[in-house]
Amino acid sequence: MRLDISYDGRDFAGWARQRGLRTVQGELEQVLSTIIRSPLEITCAGRTDAGVHARGQVAHLDVGIEEWDPYFDAHRINRALPGDIRVWAVQRAPEGFDARFSALWRRYTYRVSDDPSGPDPLLRHVSMPWFRRLDLDAMNEAALGLIGEHDYTAFCKQRERATSIREIEVLRWEREPDGTAVLTIQADAFCRSMVRSIVGVFLPVGDGRKPASWPAEILSGRSRTPYAAVMPAYPLVLEAVGYPPDDELEARQRVTRAMRHQQTSADEA
Repeated sequence: MRLDISYDGRDFAGWARQRGLRTVQGELEQVLSTIIRSPLEITCAGRTDAGVHARGQVAHLDVGIEEWDPYFDAHRINRALPGDIRVWAVQRAPEGFDARFSALWRRYTYRVSDDPSGPDPLLRHVSMPWFRRLDLDAMNEAALGLIGEHDYTAFCKQRERATSIREIEVLRWEREPDGTAVLTIQADAFCRSMVRSIVGVFLPVGDGRKPASWPAEILSGRSRTPYAAVMPAYPLVLEAVGYPPDDELEARQRVTRAMRHQQTSADEA
């Protein structure tokens, strides 16, 4: 089954189930297991960190065909869920679908208010204040140096036996009608804290303290650096996840699994 999910991440310790902590996966599994009266496990497209929100999270779970019809209804699920999680759609997934490994890309946004008065009080939970005016043209010039396939170690919290090679497809700053600066970033995958660290090197460029070439210089160092400051989690939103046509899902899953295996093997070597 495929589930399309949104959540307000403020009161969650991230997506992944953790003993003694409130998580999105934990809440969903508890509710769904109660509905079908059987334990289950949910796999998502992108495991968000503590405090990160989602508008377009995608997940899958396996259930027996006899459990499907009367139980997996979005309305019934939402009545049992807390108000900071919504399941917008539940449907039988096509053959070969895997929420994580079939995905082609993930898209995030990050909002920054550079208004001297700070963000709108009603939006303060999703917009970070930055009390210096930002030059988005300079930030978009800097973005050109990070687009493409690179080793993003400089912007990632490393995990043992994990690769930091990713491909960024979209990286741009725009202003919303209210003046808020919004970063849109889309990549095949992300490593831990990658987006928030990238934001951290853009802001000094935008306020004039660093040249547009600086983010690319940080990237080329290929080592974790304190200059890539990790920005707060609360303005970060998982907006959407993209998948290939149904008849290409299984092939995409095989390619992704093989790629991850090869990259992990290379890290071990």
